[in-house]
Parts: sequence; C-alpha cells; structure tokens
Amino acid sequence: MPLSEEEQRQFEQLERALAAEDPKFVSAMRGTNVRLYYKRRAVLAGAGFVLGIAVLMTGAILPNTIIGVIGFVMMVACLYIAALSMKRISNAGDSDDIPPPPPTKRHRTKHDSSGTFMERMEDRWRRRRDEDL
Repeated sequence: MPLSEEEQRQFEQLERALAAEDPKFVSAMRGTNVRLYYKRRAVLAGAGFVLGIAVLMTGAILPNTIIGVIGFVMMVACLYIAALSMKRISNAGDSDDIPPPPPTKRHRTKHDSSGTFMERMEDRWRRRRDEDL
C-alpha cells in the first residue's frame, strides 16, 4: 500500500534527520545490497564445491577413505548453500522490483447462486476455459 503524501513527507524528513545525525550509518545502509551478498555467497559455494571435488578425488587416489568422505560432505554442504543463496536471490528480486498485484475481487452475479449444481459446474468450467485463452 503506497504512503500518502503526508506520510511520504514525514518519512523523507525522518530520513534527512537520520542522515544528519549519523551519516556513517546511513552510508552503510545504502551500500547494503542483498542480491550482491547472496550472489557472492553462491559464487563462493560454487568454488567450495569444486574444492570438494578435488578433495574427493584426492581421497579416491590416496588409500584414505576419510578424505573422500570429507570431500563429499564438503560438496553437499556447498551445493546446499548455493541452492539457498540462489533461492534468496530470486526472492529478493521479486520483492525489490515490483510489488505484488492487488488481489482481484470477483463479483457474484445473480446466475452464480441460482441453477442446479450441474449448471453451476458447467458455468465454472466455461469461465476457466475462457480465462485460459
């Protein structure tokens, strides 16, 4: 829900007062980009995954299974972190770019509540089919 003009004016006034009071904090907050943070985290998880493959192969070459298991666990953990980061990147993009559309209200017509059960089901089917086209 958008702010009214008065609320927007008060918000800007509070923002200016905060910037005058603590400019270091304001610059730190403006520099924070959630997308960039999670993108960096996903890239580091990818690098960790590649390192996990190397550790796994080292464990396969050497006669030491513990090193191979550590490499496998490392790969799974990095894959999990990368997946979470990518999910959060997509969620951050949804919330930052465009606000969700307001819910649409469906107006009931006189025909919706009247008629037999089968007629109402046929009407619903027709409306769904027409909306998909």
